[in-house]
Amino acid sequence: MSSPAIVLCTLNARYIHASLGLRYLLANLARHGNPALRAAAVLREFTINRPVAEIVAALLDELGEAVEGVPQIVGFGVYIWNVAPTTEVVRRLKEARPALKIVLGGPEVSHEWEQQEIVRLADHVITGWGDVSFAKLCRALIDGPPPLMKVIPGEQPPLEQIELPYGEFTPDDLAHRLLYVEASRGCPFKCEFCLSALDKTAWAFDAARFLAALDGLYQRGARNFKFVDRTFNLKIDSSLQILQFFLERLTPDLFLHFEVIPDHLPERLKEMILRFPPGVLQFEVGIQTFNPEVQQRISRRQDNEKSGANLDWLVAHSPAHLHADLIFGLPGESWQSFTASFDRLYAHRPHEIQLGILKRLRGTPIVRHSAEFGMVYASQPPYGIVKTGAVDASTVRRFTRLARYWDLYANSGRFPQTLPVLLAAPSPFAAFAAFADWLWQTIAQTSTFTPEMLVDRLFDYLTQELGHAAATVRSLLLADYQASGARANPACLQGLLKDRPKPVARAAGGLVQRQERHGGVAPDSFTPISGEHSAITEA
Repeated sequence: MSSPAIVLCTLNARYIHASLGLRYLLANLARHGNPALRAAAVLREFTINRPVAEIVAALLDELGEAVEGVPQIVGFGVYIWNVAPTTEVVRRLKEARPALKIVLGGPEVSHEWEQQEIVRLADHVITGWGDVSFAKLCRALIDGPPPLMKVIPGEQPPLEQIELPYGEFTPDDLAHRLLYVEASRGCPFKCEFCLSALDKTAWAFDAARFLAALDGLYQRGARNFKFVDRTFNLKIDSSLQILQFFLERLTPDLFLHFEVIPDHLPERLKEMILRFPPGVLQFEVGIQTFNPEVQQRISRRQDNEKSGANLDWLVAHSPAHLHADLIFGLPGESWQSFTASFDRLYAHRPHEIQLGILKRLRGTPIVRHSAEFGMVYASQPPYGIVKTGAVDASTVRRFTRLARYWDLYANSGRFPQTLPVLLAAPSPFAAFAAFADWLWQTIAQTSTFTPEMLVDRLFDYLTQELGHAAATVRSLLLADYQASGARANPACLQGLLKDRPKPVARAAGGLVQRQERHGGVAPDSFTPISGEHSAITEA
């Protein structure tokens, strides 16, 4: 078997993620390069947890022995979650094969690239859209004449000129991975923490062409679809067309994830949502903050009253599993202001509240507030806020711990009966913050928890610190623990867990458990890094 001329590579955060961007590049090699380029290309994905030495060895084995005068190209998709290990991979590849042509693309190297070590090590960088530009670059590197520029601005063609990537998903991808799809690119909104703030508008793929591609995936067995559109419900006609497509193909294992605008839920969209059974739809709703001054400061347009009413409707009437997002550390947002936003959001009872730390993604206009609002960000990825003029560094660290504990205790869905007792104070956020502070002082860890540790620590806090009756708390925790499916024996429940039925084996395993605990049956979600499009198609 001959060695490939082109290897497309990225380091995903988890195996279950499948790079949509690299599959766009593969699909467009034939259309914008030539058929021989596509035939000579392979896709190789790794995870960030795999040792760098193993990744380099696997890539060198894939490339085979170097042949003088025969160029080979390795293209890397670079993101904030993988830039550090990818830099080391590139360094070692160039040490082993100096003649190898390394091409970079992706949001992390599309802006402010001048001082980046990975850019220094590489031969070429494509900034922005790479669908067309990567194919043209490969053709030039292999057939000549070689390009003169190291940094190449990506060409943004009309969407009808971009080959759709869905045929590049393998049977293994369809069987074991969550599939990213996009009906549109871009975003008309200008929220300054988000890379989409740089877009002029949103562009929609031709509906018939896109749905035909989706049907191809469906016919091949795909049932999990995560739409990466920043504004799925921006144009309701398109939203209805896509939802109708899936209504006609309902199966018990169908799962759809959409990001939706919180203040735009007209009646005809509600009517369509109501036609789905529970467990199929998951909506990610970006609230970020309810503070009008902060919203205006970061150019975020959001009708808070409409957003709240829509959240209420979604929770009370729709079958959708609801994730709502808040961001801590926005310019001018104090602990007290964030508390107010959290408590307001919690009152709407979304299934999960995802708590994020503000990140300064390269190229985003949020940087314009740095001086006035004392914004200090980490110098290394993921560039999270270290402190602001409104929250000092110790408060940011306190929130980071709180967010981790919130995910373990609230978003996990393990404590539906006990959690309301913990959050019964006038301010749910203040109540949970007090618990998080106590938890940190007691055990000084934010990871390696077992379900039993979570139960016992919550029991200790509710009984010893808040003074609740042990029998009452034990009864609530017993019900929650049994419903969670955990199988060991927390200390506070000793003697109460006898004669339990054996757990029922499920083919889907852990994918379904988290949402089942929230009352749905859809797979676990994947939290995006705020503002970084999951399927940006730079090389």
